Parts: sequence; structure tokens; C-alpha cells
Amino acid sequence: MAETLTLSKILYVRENEKKIAQKDFHQSMNDFEKVATDFYTLLKKKENAEASYEQFLQSSVPINQLKQLTSYIEILNNKIVELQEKVNSARHVMEMKQSKLSEAHIEVKKFEKLIENRINWEKDHQSRMEKAFMDEISINQFSSHETR
Repeated sequence: MAETLTLSKILYVRENEKKIAQKDFHQSMNDFEKVATDFYTLLKKKENAEASYEQFLQSSVPINQLKQLTSYIEILNNKIVELQEKVNSARHVMEMKQSKLSEAHIEVKKFEKLIENRINWEKDHQSRMEKAFMDEISINQFSSHETR
């Protein structure tokens, strides 16, 4: 029974570690979603700017406007490259946190199974002891009955 209590205490610690890992994972997932949303918004802006550029080429627009739009697209490209690195970094962090969460979940399940097996073993052991005791009582009653 003492071993089961010890395993229960370890399980409690592992469950707390799992909760922390879960919170960390959800935080990293939120961070990733924010960066990815910013990235998507920037890509949409670039797409719209390029569509405007194509329309300007089809119509007669002053060269200054084309230069401004070209420099704007170039600025967007630079921001996209920077944000792409942030997205990859956030994805990597999120995957690491997910891996830690999976490991914590496995540890919790492992200790739950150990406790379950230990309880089953204790029940079986108790049952065997009771059967052995009952057998001993029966043998004693039989032998005392025979001697009379």
C-alpha cells in the first residue's frame, strides 16, 4: 500500500508537469497564430500591391507612382522575409512545446498504469492470502473433526 501511495504522489507531480506543459504549448500556439496571421496579412498586402502594379502597367500612370509602388512592394518583400523567419521560429517553438506535452502525457499515463497494476496486484495478493487463510481454517477444522 505504501508503494501505491508513493506512486500516487509521483503521479500528482507528473500531472502538474503536464498542466504546465499544456499551458506552455497553448501559449506557444497562440504566439504562432499571431505571427502567422501577421504573415498572412502581409502576403495579402503584397498580393494587392502587385495587382495594383499590374493595373498601373495597363493604364497610363506617371512613373513616380510606379516607382513608389515598386519600392512599397520591395519593402513588403523585406518584411515578408523577416516575418517568415519569425513564423518558422514560432513553429519550431510550438513543435518543441507539443513534444514536451506529449512526453508529459506519456509519463502521466505510465504512472496511472503502474498504479492500476499495483492496485490489481494488491487485490490479487489479498485474495490469495484470504484463500490460503480459509484453506488453513478448513484443514484445521477437518483435522480437529477427524481426531474426535
